[in-house]
Amino acid sequence: MRKLELHWQILIAIILAAIVGGWVFNTQSATGVEPTLGGVRFMAIFEYIGTMFLNALKMIIVPLITSSIIVGVAGIGSGGNLGSLGGKTLLFYATTTLAAIMVGLVLVNAIAPGIVNGEPARDLLALETSSEELEALVGGKGLADVAEIFLRMIPPNVVEAAGNGEMLAIIFFAILFGYFMTKLDNQYAEPLYRFWDAVFHVMMRMTEWIMKFAPIGVFGLVAGVVAKAGYKAAGPLAVFAVVVLLALATHAFVTLPLLLRFVGKVNPLRTIQGAGKAMLTAFSTASSSATLPVTMDCAEHKIGVSNKVASFVLPLGATVNMNGTALYECAAAIFLAQAYGLELTFAMQFSIVAIALLTSIGVAGVPSASLVAIAIILAAIGLPIEALGVLLVFDRVLDMARTSINVWGDTCCATIVARLEGEQTNVALDEPEKEPA
Repeated sequence: MRKLELHWQILIAIILAAIVGGWVFNTQSATGVEPTLGGVRFMAIFEYIGTMFLNALKMIIVPLITSSIIVGVAGIGSGGNLGSLGGKTLLFYATTTLAAIMVGLVLVNAIAPGIVNGEPARDLLALETSSEELEALVGGKGLADVAEIFLRMIPPNVVEAAGNGEMLAIIFFAILFGYFMTKLDNQYAEPLYRFWDAVFHVMMRMTEWIMKFAPIGVFGLVAGVVAKAGYKAAGPLAVFAVVVLLALATHAFVTLPLLLRFVGKVNPLRTIQGAGKAMLTAFSTASSSATLPVTMDCAEHKIGVSNKVASFVLPLGATVNMNGTALYECAAAIFLAQAYGLELTFAMQFSIVAIALLTSIGVAGVPSASLVAIAIILAAIGLPIEALGVLLVFDRVLDMARTSINVWGDTCCATIVARLEGEQTNVALDEPEKEPA
C-alpha cells in the first residue's frame, strides 16, 4: 500500500484536531467540566504532545542553523565561485529576499490581522502570556535600539550564546567561521568542511525524522488551540493567511517580474510559463530540495539557461534563497506580536527583518522546516515559542505557496544571472517570440 504523503497526513491531523478540539471546547462549555481520557484531561494530553514536538524542534535549531550556514558560506567561497558568477548570484539572492521581507512587513502592518475590532486577538487565539509580561521579556532582551541589536551579534562566549538560544550571535559566528575557512590552506580547510558538512547532513536527517512526527505534533498544538478558544480562532488566522498569500503574490508577480524585465531584459510571462512545472511541483511537495531536479530541467530546457549557470545558481538557491519563507517568517512574527498586544518599535522590526534574512539561509528544504526559523525569530524578539501552535492551522497551504515562491525566486535568479553573463536564453526580449521547449 502506498504511503500517504506528509502534507496529506498533516492536513488530516489539522481536520481531526479541529473536530476533537471543538468537541472538548463545546463539552466543557456545556457541562463546565473538561472531559478526560482514562482520568487524564484532554488539554493535558494536547499540551504534552505539542510540547514534545516543539522541544524536538528547539533541540535541532542550534546545530542545524550553525552547520548549514558554515557549509553554505564555505561552499560558496571555494573553487573560485565567489567570482563574477557567485557575486551576482549572492547579490540577487540577498536583494530579492530583502524585498520579499519588506513586502510582507508592509502588508502585515497595513492590514494588521492580529488586531480584531481595535483589540489584540490574544483572547480569540487563546494566547496566555500577557502583553505586560511580553514587554518585560522584550525589555530584558535589549531590543530597545538598533545599536543594542548589533552589539548582541558579537557574543563574548559563543558556547553560552548557543546555550541561551541567542541565534543572531550564533548566525554571525557561523558566517565568520565559514568565511575564514575559505582562507585556510586546503590541508586544514578540507577536514573542517567535511566535518561540518557531515554535521549538516546528520541534522537534515534528524529534521526529516522529526517532521515525520509533525502530524502528531500538529494535532496536539492545533487541538489545544481549538479546545481553549473554540472555532472563533479561525477568524484572525484566516485574515493572516490571506495577508500572507497576498504578500507572496505581490512578490511573485510584481517584484520578481520587474527585475526580470528591467535587469534581465527577458519576458516575465514567458519565464513564468517556462518555470510553471517546477512551481507546481514545489507547491505539491512543499520541498525546494525535492523540486531541484525539476527546477534545473525547466531552467535549462524551457528557459534556456546554460548548465554552467543552472548547476551553480539553483542548488545554491535551494539552500540559501528562501524568498517566500523569509516573507512568511517576518509576517508571522509581526502577526503574533500584534495578537499579543505588543508594540513593535522600529528597532524590533529591524531585528525581525535582519533575523528573517539571515535564518532563511539555514532553512532545510523539507516540508514545514521553516517552523525552526520562525521559532528562532520568536525567541529573539521575546515571544513564546509556544505561540507557533496557532500558526499551524493554515500552515500547510501557506507552506506549499511559499515553497513555490522560493523556487520561482531561484529560477528568476538563474535567468537574470545567465543574461548578465552574456547568455541569450529562450525568453530574452530580443529573441523572436516562441514557446519554451
